[in-house]
Amino acid sequence: MTAPADDRPRCPVDHLDLLDPDTFADGPPREAFRQVREAQPVYWFPQQDAHHGGFWVVSLLEDVREVSRQPEVFSSAERGAIFTGKSALDEEVMIASTGLLMLNMDPPQHSAQRRVVQRAFTPRVIRDLEVRLVDIAHEIVDRALEKGSGDFVRDIAAELPLLAICELIGIPAEDRQKIFDWTNRLIGFDDPELSSSQEDGELAMLEMYVYANELALLRQAEPQDDIISLLLQADFDGEKLTPDEFNTFFLLLCVAGNETTRNAIAHGMRAFFENPSQWELFKQTRPATAVDEIIRWATPVIEFQRTALSDYVLNGQQIRKGERVVLYYSSANHDSMAISDPEVFDITRADNEHVAFGGGGPHYCLGVQLARAEVRIIFDVIADRLPNIAPTAPASTLRSAFLDGIKALPVRYA
Repeated sequence: MTAPADDRPRCPVDHLDLLDPDTFADGPPREAFRQVREAQPVYWFPQQDAHHGGFWVVSLLEDVREVSRQPEVFSSAERGAIFTGKSALDEEVMIASTGLLMLNMDPPQHSAQRRVVQRAFTPRVIRDLEVRLVDIAHEIVDRALEKGSGDFVRDIAAELPLLAICELIGIPAEDRQKIFDWTNRLIGFDDPELSSSQEDGELAMLEMYVYANELALLRQAEPQDDIISLLLQADFDGEKLTPDEFNTFFLLLCVAGNETTRNAIAHGMRAFFENPSQWELFKQTRPATAVDEIIRWATPVIEFQRTALSDYVLNGQQIRKGERVVLYYSSANHDSMAISDPEVFDITRADNEHVAFGGGGPHYCLGVQLARAEVRIIFDVIADRLPNIAPTAPASTLRSAFLDGIKALPVRYA
């Protein structure tokens, strides 16, 4: 027998509003999340909107994994994986505009589409691309040195992942600034510095779709060795991608391949500034473990949601069919029961089973090897050529409950 809804446990921390982007204006609330993990790691967050009712907050690493690895119980398709916390109407608009994203699919539909795109992210493809990435990294640093000082995010952190994903997808290098601006507006609609409104984010999405259609026409006429041509030629159970499906694929690859790694690099640089002994250690030893510690520390995606397709007991809490669960990766990656001394930035950390790439299951990050390669390459080149890089002003962080981003990080390069 289950407890009535009003007996569901509530947040043990006063005034922790996970729907308010201001809660995350300076980054995820680490101390509040620590208290949540210790007192009530799975709890119910009620919402006034009757359509929503509320959602379950999942804060421990093992619980995030348990949900992630059971798509037959916890669906990405039912109400989408992107948790907005907005009104019912806003949620319906979001699902209508992004429902074709692979991110918002369950197996077997998700599996069929992932198999096609995965061909562009094989270890061999990434190894072949690494030679070009090293050259690009040096070109990026050349330009930074010429300037002497500037914004690390725009000058360095954004450049390598942007150029890498443009090469893989087949976007001309001269168009990379368009992709940078569009993805900023898409993920930054809660931040007044990046976008004026949610409508502007939706406009950016439409502009990306128009651009994707133009590229598709070019590749249909002259196929090339890139993801666009691969997607257009792919066969999904005897069917080709529709224009809408292709557009959403394009959007997902641009955002996932650009925003997340950019912020991992920016957070990594700030972590080195705040932990100068770790920067000295990195310059001297280049431990292979540094990459995953940077990515754990950054955890660019704060959360995703799932919807229960059946009743399920998670960590002692009865979740009912139709209820949403929100997986807080930012909390899970600081879970002391899973990660030793998680509040310490330690580039020699050997046992680092973080969930910054997801908790496993079908939605585990497709570009994990590319992301690791980009982080490793850019920090190797920075350590070699910009060993005395230093901040000149505090970082400016993104106001978002979805993405832990750094908008600007003023630095001097030498």
